[in-house]
Amino acid sequence: MIEFNKNSRGSRKLDFQAGDVVKIHLKIKESGKERVQLFEGIVIGVKGRQSSSPTITVRKISHGVGVEMILPILSKNVQKIELIKKAKVRRAKLYYIRDLTAKKSRMKYKEIKDFIKEEVAVPEEAKEEKKEEIEKEEKK
Repeated sequence: MIEFNKNSRGSRKLDFQAGDVVKIHLKIKESGKERVQLFEGIVIGVKGRQSSSPTITVRKISHGVGVEMILPILSKNVQKIELIKKAKVRRAKLYYIRDLTAKKSRMKYKEIKDFIKEEVAVPEEAKEEKKEEIEKEEKK
């Protein structure tokens, strides 16, 4: 069953968890025209990770009013999902954030640029080889 769900899912992966800030590009049709609308917010829950139709709940504050969207990740209307920041949280569902302000939630965020650099850390042996190559070029 799990293999069937993985095959039907296609190329999209769930690279985010609860607490991450994501930017979602949604296709919207209005009066015969199609445009892309952005929705940026915090992921407060992920449901059905291994199913053929996983969904995420994204929350943002717009003009002092909380707005939540429950989005099927594999929908044709979801053009792409960008990961902006990652947060360290201790819960799988962050429904308690609905009652908190942004200051009181106190999440420790990592910028995604910093996160990518940590993952692609170069081994020390490769660093030493590069230093040796640079020294050889300087001597020439």
